[in-house]
Amino acid sequence: MARLKSCPPLAIQSGHDGWLFDESGRRYFDSVSSWWVNILGHTNQRITEAIVKQANELSHVMLGGCTHEPAVKLAERLSLRTGKHLGHVFFASDGSSAVEIALKQCFHAKSIQGQTARSRFACLRNSYHGETIGALSVTDVPLFQDSYRALLNDTFIVASPDNRANNEKEALKALSDLLEEKGHELCALIIEPRVQCGGGMSMHSVDYLRQVRRLTRHYGVYLIADEIAVGCGRTGTFFAWEQVSKIDWPDAVLLSKGITGGNLPLSVVLSSDEIFESFLSNDFTRGFLHSHSYTGNPIACAAANVVLDYFDEGLEKTIHQQTNYLSHAFSRFEGDSRISALRQCGMILAFEVNNAGENFAERFHLQGRAHEILIRPIGNTVYLMPPYVLTQEVADFLADAIAQCLDAVLS
Repeated sequence: MARLKSCPPLAIQSGHDGWLFDESGRRYFDSVSSWWVNILGHTNQRITEAIVKQANELSHVMLGGCTHEPAVKLAERLSLRTGKHLGHVFFASDGSSAVEIALKQCFHAKSIQGQTARSRFACLRNSYHGETIGALSVTDVPLFQDSYRALLNDTFIVASPDNRANNEKEALKALSDLLEEKGHELCALIIEPRVQCGGGMSMHSVDYLRQVRRLTRHYGVYLIADEIAVGCGRTGTFFAWEQVSKIDWPDAVLLSKGITGGNLPLSVVLSSDEIFESFLSNDFTRGFLHSHSYTGNPIACAAANVVLDYFDEGLEKTIHQQTNYLSHAFSRFEGDSRISALRQCGMILAFEVNNAGENFAERFHLQGRAHEILIRPIGNTVYLMPPYVLTQEVADFLADAIAQCLDAVLS
């Protein structure tokens, strides 16, 4: 709030495809998909039509004792995409809520199974999983945590893999040591597969994730894959975990952000049979007691079903092509001494700016506005997560704009 004078908010009036337009008609390419949600661009016609159609049939009904076709259809389609290895879906409204649900499910399931000592969680260094109390407890970003430290659960923080540091062996050794020493206290480990987004877009290999799955199974610790940011095609496949294994899935996978194409709030927790069956009892104290007023909202589910339609029609091939557009456009930055660690995983591209100076993120953001892009660096990390509407021409435009921003900010 204190920065409103130096960095006033953009008054956006409309949006179309990848572009946003302010009140004066000036355009900005949404290079971060408005915090990673508008994966199909703004005002997608097919999603809009589905929303209107559903709103005219059923706008909302509680899922307590009721059900409806859009939620059932969405749940079945998501489960099918895991090969039915994750056969149960719990609906919520946002990413942090999904994290809370998964944490509660894992803790409560272990307790019901008689493993009451398993009451703690583990997360990776520099991880980000949300800002409600439970989610913040498994987040390792001091900026968000410090003011609320007294409210948070005591979480094990384990070394994070980062391709920039070539440290995956060390990270796996640290995890193995933690599980050997404290595994009997752990109910779950939560990770972001392939890319730790809020932690500065650090990336890791599928081999690392395979070993994480092996270790968590060996020590009886549930594995939660937070795909809120990296799911829905962002790393090249609908689920990032598909690149790891299509058989050996985590115990829970979380989706939000792009699941409705950025049109309505919705999140889902896909859980294993083991977790689900832990709660099957006529004893209410054994049941999973959690609820949201807008759980499984029909309009949001209708939008999400259109997103899945796109993937059924071959969107992954389109994403692969657009990944190449982005890679080709930004190849000009290889060897640029002003930046380091240029990296890409699917439709996520990032690099660090050397000698960035004070208030770099804000200054770069303002230069982005001047060059017709909406961009929000994380510290000195500049990243792009554009909607899946790229052409080579637009990718080249983004690279030109980023180059101009670098020139202006570093001069």
